[in-house]
Amino acid sequence: MMDQLPTPPGGAHLRTIAMPRDANPSGDIFGGWTLSQMDLAGATFAVERAGGRVATIAIDAMKFLRPIAVGDEVSCFCSWEDEGATSIKVKVETWTRVRGGKEAEKVTEGIFTYVAMTEEGKPRRLDDEA
Repeated sequence: MMDQLPTPPGGAHLRTIAMPRDANPSGDIFGGWTLSQMDLAGATFAVERAGGRVATIAIDAMKFLRPIAVGDEVSCFCSWEDEGATSIKVKVETWTRVRGGKEAEKVTEGIFTYVAMTEEGKPRRLDDEA
């Protein structure tokens, strides 16, 4: 079933095209490539909230719903899930559509946890300046 591409406030946190170099011999995009795109998008979102450097510490509830094909437009959308004193949980949904197409389909989702870091690489409270 095809869904309309979501349009959360601020739009996509990452948008790219899946390329042949990112595919396995069957022509499907590697899950690791998709995961790295999601991590880039989630970190961008978390940096905005943390006001500085963050590091990925966990990925939970990861679901791959269908393969991504070479040439698909891949968009990652992020939303705030939860936070602690030093950490931020971000829900990342990945949607694809055939390049130039109008309808999109959710292909992957997961919860990524990031910790706010000092410039020296030590955890810091979200309230503290970077």
